[in-house]
Amino acid sequence: MAFAQLTYRESLRDIEACLRSQYNKLYHMGIRGKISRNTLANANKIRDWRIYAEFAQSLISIARQLYIDDDFGVELDQTVYALDSTTIDLCLSVFPWARFRQTKAAIKLHTLLDLRGNIPTFIHISDGKLHDVNVLDELIPEPASFYVMDRGYLDFARLYTIDLCAAFFVIRAKSNFQFRRIYSHPIDKDTGLKCDQTVALTGPHTS
Repeated sequence: MAFAQLTYRESLRDIEACLRSQYNKLYHMGIRGKISRNTLANANKIRDWRIYAEFAQSLISIARQLYIDDDFGVELDQTVYALDSTTIDLCLSVFPWARFRQTKAAIKLHTLLDLRGNIPTFIHISDGKLHDVNVLDELIPEPASFYVMDRGYLDFARLYTIDLCAAFFVIRAKSNFQFRRIYSHPIDKDTGLKCDQTVALTGPHTS
């Protein structure tokens, strides 16, 4: 299956055809039997997924070191992460375990991207119904790092966990966000910044 990933095979039939075309070289790959789609499917089914997870983390660690001094347009020495998700549509008849709606299947891919090199450092696959904000429970904040997120991750209790880990977050406010301005800090509007304000929440559950 590692061969299939490295050579960008798209299906079991594709893998089977490719390997059979290199029949004389299979012995050197440790393959001694006949290649069939059933054999490949069974091997993929029983293979422990943690092998690939640990291998991916090793490659990610190597890749991040290559871009550690990369300038991505922001004058920060700290690591800046972007957290977002995407929903991947699936065929319900093929993936009945991933039911999303009555006639639709889907999974959701949650990705934490290191903007210095655009390298994914955390990937979580969930069912399509999981709300984005719940992924913050799986995240282990890195001290002194910045986390950039959309408004779907706005949950003050979870964001406070990031703050307790000595990390920072940048997040968009929801349209019903209730607050009052306490102080306006001086800014250089030539940089494109509109304002820098210290605010206090005024919602019903704030003190």
